[in-house]
Amino acid sequence: MVKHFSRVNHAVLLIGIGNEHRSDDGVGLNIARRLKKLNSKQVVIAEHNKDGIALMETWKDFDTVIIIDAVSSGAETGTIFRFEAHTKPLPANLFHYSTHSFGIAEGIELARTLNQLPPYLIVYGIEMVNYDSGTGLSLETNEFVQKVTDLIQQEIHSLFHT
Repeated sequence: MVKHFSRVNHAVLLIGIGNEHRSDDGVGLNIARRLKKLNSKQVVIAEHNKDGIALMETWKDFDTVIIIDAVSSGAETGTIFRFEAHTKPLPANLFHYSTHSFGIAEGIELARTLNQLPPYLIVYGIEMVNYDSGTGLSLETNEFVQKVTDLIQQEIHSLFHT
C-alpha cells in the first residue's frame, strides 16, 4: 500500500542526477546545486552520477524523495515531465540516455521489486537538446533551468504546508 502524505514532518531528499561532462546531461546536478544554495533545513541535496542501482543506498533513510534528471524523448527542449514513481513505473523510453548500463528507471524498478522504494518518490525529467562532450549547459537549457528550479521549490513548499 502506498503511503500518501498530507504534511511532511521530516527532511526531503532531492537528488540531482547527471554527468556534467556531457553538456545538458548535467541539468539535474545544476538544479540541485541551485537549490542547495537556499540552505533549507527541510531539504537534503545529493548529487548522483552513478548507476541507477546506487539510488537505493542514497535514499535509504528518506520517505520523501525528489529526483531530477535529463531526458531525451524527442519532445520540445525544455519540456518538463513529472512522475509519481511510487505509484507506477517510469516510462523507460524517457530515461534511456544514460552513460550507465543501469539507468534510473531500471534502478527504481529494482527498488520496487525489492520493496526498497521510498513511500513518496517524485521524478522530474527535463527534455534536453545537447548530450555532447563538454561542460556547461547549452543556451537553450539555461533559458528554462530557473523555471524548473522554481517549480521544484513550489513542490517542496507544498509538501510542508498542505
